[in-house]
Amino acid sequence: MRRSLLFIPGNNPAMLQNSDVFGSDAVIFDLEDAVSVTEKDSARTLVGEFLKQTHDMPMEIVVRINGLDTQYYPEDLETVVSDKIDTIMLPKANVEYLNQLDKLLTKIEKDKKMTKKTGVLPIIELASSVLEINEIVRCPRVNGVLLGAEDLSSDLEVERTKTGNEILLPRMQIAYACAALKIDAIDTPFTDTNDMEGLEHDCRFVSNLGMNAKAAIHPNQIPTINSVFVPTAKAINWALRVEAASRQAAEKGLGVFSLDGKMVDKPVIMRAQKILLKARRYNLIDDNGGVL
Repeated sequence: MRRSLLFIPGNNPAMLQNSDVFGSDAVIFDLEDAVSVTEKDSARTLVGEFLKQTHDMPMEIVVRINGLDTQYYPEDLETVVSDKIDTIMLPKANVEYLNQLDKLLTKIEKDKKMTKKTGVLPIIELASSVLEINEIVRCPRVNGVLLGAEDLSSDLEVERTKTGNEILLPRMQIAYACAALKIDAIDTPFTDTNDMEGLEHDCRFVSNLGMNAKAAIHPNQIPTINSVFVPTAKAINWALRVEAASRQAAEKGLGVFSLDGKMVDKPVIMRAQKILLKARRYNLIDDNGGVL
């Protein structure tokens, strides 16, 4: 369960060292776009050494490797894949590359005698990948999907705008495909790091489309993202009332009951349960059952 994922350049030692203080649910150590060709080796080494020295981190550790169409990915994987990370992020993902990555990770995990299975987050950055989204979400290890709007706009040869009309279709397709598989639909970063109002509007818009998380390119974006991708106090209070009424109905042997003059059945109860799962996960309910 993610709300925010923060990109951290793999060649920035200061940000690497402080990666556990930014408040994001995941950090993405980036070996791809954030690193120039001349610094690929040094960034890989830096991230690898940092991972060796880290202990328990309070967030998910993701590493964006270079694409499987480059010469850099074999060393990326060999250096960073270990029990210290949780997920590999794959740029310009497609079904073929994801199946190939699964085989590579399986071999590395076996060779290194790892104790856990590495997840995979594909980035949808090509028009061809958008058309494969229903197959991509079913590929091995995939536990979420990230929309990469900058590269996708380039592939479409259209202008990338703040309104995001040009990426409405892939946003909706990713939201539906991920919802069907119960995995995270992660929106593209909002690139204007000084426009907090625009960021909040963008977050609320994609949240209403069904996306449940957003990537960030600057730590100052994390509080806004985290505040949007959680249930509102009103929603939590409603869910708590549904939960209490559901318990009372169950004691009476009722499968359907009324609350505030509206019928409550299984789909409504499940929606309330999902709200409360997030609320409790992010400590929005106190020990006395009150909304914080």
